[in-house]
Amino acid sequence: MKIKQYLIILSSLIIISCSSNKQEEKTEDSDGHAHHDHAVSSETATSKSPRTATMANIGSNHVHIDYSAPSVRGRQVFGGLVAFGEVWVTGAHSATPKGKYALFTIPGENEWIVIINENWDQHLADDYEESEDVLRIKVIPQKLENIVEQLNFKVEDLGNNKGKILFQWSDVIIQIPVETL
Repeated sequence: MKIKQYLIILSSLIIISCSSNKQEEKTEDSDGHAHHDHAVSSETATSKSPRTATMANIGSNHVHIDYSAPSVRGRQVFGGLVAFGEVWVTGAHSATPKGKYALFTIPGENEWIVIINENWDQHLADDYEESEDVLRIKVIPQKLENIVEQLNFKVEDLGNNKGKILFQWSDVIIQIPVETL
């Protein structure tokens, strides 16, 4: 029950980031929903891990994930570039902007731990402290048939106040369930 409560809190507060700070412009559509313009700066355009975002409403809650997206570039990602059994910032560069949460994972061959951490002001996992975790859930990774070159998050509304966050990179996909009130 505690996990369900945290997922509800998470879905109403979430902006997960693995990127450097950048100004963004916001506009509202006719329904009052804020849209974010993540204009590409010249620095971001040449980055090997460009900043990107995904968002959707799950129930009446806006879920927004802001992250830097590294690419495979011929490397062994999981069990190589990203070690099994160690905390990973789940993207590239810094954790979360002020007032938000950081997303970390501990990848494993058969199970991943997804971590939401309250310390937004940290670079990679250098300053990570388990005592600052808000939520930890276990998920089972699935193998993809085709390689996903660039790290990709997607937020999906499944209806009835339920949704999921998809993470895909290299030959792995994980799904993080989200439920709102």
